[in-house]
Amino acid sequence: MYKVINLPVEIELETKPILKSLPSAHAALAELKGVASGIPNQSILINTLGLQEAKDSSAIENIITTHDDLYKSGLNLGNLKSLDAKEIQNYVSALKTGFELISETGLITNKSILKVQEVLEQNNAGYRKQAGTKLMNDKTGQIVYTPPQGYEEIISLMSNLEKFINDPDVCDCDPLVKMAVIHFQFESIHPFYDGNGRTGRILNILYLIMQNLQTLPILYLSSYIIQHKADYYRLLQKVREENSWEEWILFIVKGVEQTARETISLISEMKALMQEYKFKIRGNYKFYSQELLNNLFKHPYTKIEFVVKDLGVSRITAANYLNTLAADGLLRREKLGAANYYVNEKLFALLTRR
Repeated sequence: MYKVINLPVEIELETKPILKSLPSAHAALAELKGVASGIPNQSILINTLGLQEAKDSSAIENIITTHDDLYKSGLNLGNLKSLDAKEIQNYVSALKTGFELISETGLITNKSILKVQEVLEQNNAGYRKQAGTKLMNDKTGQIVYTPPQGYEEIISLMSNLEKFINDPDVCDCDPLVKMAVIHFQFESIHPFYDGNGRTGRILNILYLIMQNLQTLPILYLSSYIIQHKADYYRLLQKVREENSWEEWILFIVKGVEQTARETISLISEMKALMQEYKFKIRGNYKFYSQELLNNLFKHPYTKIEFVVKDLGVSRITAANYLNTLAADGLLRREKLGAANYYVNEKLFALLTRR
């Protein structure tokens, strides 16, 4: 039976195949960082891509919702009762909380990990204090892995992980290699009653930001994990059973590169669509502003209150802007209860085509 040990691991992690895989992954990350900096309002990417990640990461844990329900839940119109959509909104809040904490401190501490999980799960149960947690195969019910059971052991291992994350002298491996080790270790400690997988995936992007490989939380591995879910769990277990680090690290590095390139493509298409809308609105309406354009791309589903807040205009003015754009086909107006909301259909299509 596998027993979680303190980091760093004793074997050489940077094998020749791993070293050969790193340059192209770093090149993709650098390109993504540059492309993202070209979007005029950072919250556009954090909102739209963060929501997509929340949906994908939650789907890995069988928390499923439609894009339509997800975007409607963000409107807070009071007519939507989807618990899954609410859980996914909690994920977005946890992601933003983690980003704010790392922006303030430049560190990933146990305190910040606990805070992320608290926002995600909407409770402050903290690290597991009771024994009995086992990871089982969804289909067969067979016990696949038993994580550490004692509270003191969990605290000790998380303290060791915190040092490994933040102290460069503990391990001088490439940051992507370290990220793979950190993710394995966190999922193996499995420190919480709930939300371990989702918290672990948030830690991935926070670590990339901490290492200055990204400036925004926009590179997410969840879609890659969904595509290769069987391999993800198989390779995690293979490290535990066979100490087979190379395959696991190569899997993560490949995921970083593939996801970075997909995100570059998506952001480039979003920029082109923003330019199209900018040209149409500025050319045809006196009420064009960059703030209005930002609003229509920060919120695939927007509403009058969002425009009032972002532009500092009255409700009547905001309603007039949105209704005019809807009448001319740039938005689609919908009704939910007594309220209207407005869909940027081209942006919605971009974000949901996968």
